[in-house]
Amino acid sequence: MTETSSGANAPEPLRDPQHSRLSERLKRHWVISAVVTLAALILIWLIVRAFAAPKPKPAAPPAIPVAVAPVKLGSIDIFLDALGTVTPVYTVTLASRVAGELTEIHYNEGQIVKKNELLAVIDPRPYRAALVQAQGQLERDEALLKNARLDLTRYENSFKEHAIPQQQLATQQALVEQDEGGVKVDQGNLAAAQVNVDYTRITAPIDGRVGLRAVDPGNIVPANGTTGLLTITQLQPITVIFTIAEDDLADVTDQMATGRTLAVKALDRSKEHEIADGTLITVDNQVNTTTGTVRARATFPNAHGELFPNQFVNARLLVRTLTQVNLVPQSAVQRNNDAAFVYVVQPDGTVKSQNVKILASEGEVSAISGVQPAQNVVTDGFDKLQSGSKVAVRTPAANAGNGAKGSKDGNGAKPNKSGTDQGAAANGGATQTG
Repeated sequence: MTETSSGANAPEPLRDPQHSRLSERLKRHWVISAVVTLAALILIWLIVRAFAAPKPKPAAPPAIPVAVAPVKLGSIDIFLDALGTVTPVYTVTLASRVAGELTEIHYNEGQIVKKNELLAVIDPRPYRAALVQAQGQLERDEALLKNARLDLTRYENSFKEHAIPQQQLATQQALVEQDEGGVKVDQGNLAAAQVNVDYTRITAPIDGRVGLRAVDPGNIVPANGTTGLLTITQLQPITVIFTIAEDDLADVTDQMATGRTLAVKALDRSKEHEIADGTLITVDNQVNTTTGTVRARATFPNAHGELFPNQFVNARLLVRTLTQVNLVPQSAVQRNNDAAFVYVVQPDGTVKSQNVKILASEGEVSAISGVQPAQNVVTDGFDKLQSGSKVAVRTPAANAGNGAKGSKDGNGAKPNKSGTDQGAAANGGATQTG
């Protein structure tokens, strides 16, 4: 009993301090390793979860606001544009045919005069005196002729009775013929004197407008002077001479060969205002090899004097009219390096790029092929537009508030030169482009 209790109460053997420190370090190492391993597992789990989670779908791009206009079926005119000069049909510089003092003026500068209207008078007194002399000479020679004819009748009767020789009869016949010649000379001199008297009264040879006076009354004017007394220019009708490129000559001559009357419009320098309407008369008979053009002349009634001689105008020759063609605002037609194209609005609200061919253009309207009537084409809002883009069509009110761009499309209200709405124009003149 004593030994057992003694063994239980015996003190524990002493531990090695170095061994205890090693054990502590091992415990800390295992704890740190466990923590790092747990953190790595958690990180791996988070990464796997992030990649395994379904990705959110990207938001659809917003619809691009655009303006559109419908493709319309209609007609368009094809014009040839050229520079022209207003040229009178007649321009007359009046000069005196007789010399003398200018005594009377019967016109005002800028006055419209009629044919045969008296304009000026040269002193007629010397020419009237010459006329009287010619009349007296004629009467004298006519009396001599009359006497010679009476003598010839007597000589013929005497010759029949063999009272005079034949030589005397022949001499009298020659005298009669001589006097007849003298009378004819006198008649010519009388006519010439009468003409000179008539020339003292200067009359208008044509209807037209008188220019500025070149000679004042009281001056001595020469016969057939080079400067002239005044100039008369016919204003009604008046013509415009313009040029046509030789490449377009065949189109014009073919239309003229059919007997069709080709209309011509005269516009001002800016091509903004129409001055007058006329018709083509003819084209010249040769091409200018230097410019490659041929001259053409058109006539205009000019009833109100809209055209003035030597005025510069822009001439527009209507060659033909394209009918039943697709018409769109010109702003709808875009171009790249390869071709012209338009953006056609699809039923699903997207747009599709469609290549087209431009047949003609006039003002804000173009005739094209490659689209169908009633299709809507984009006229404004091309900045970020491409095939497949979703679009939102702007209302006319939105277009009006968009400024100049909105007013040029099919929903705007910008009129063409003739005052019609470009977005709704179905007819118009055209400059041929294809």
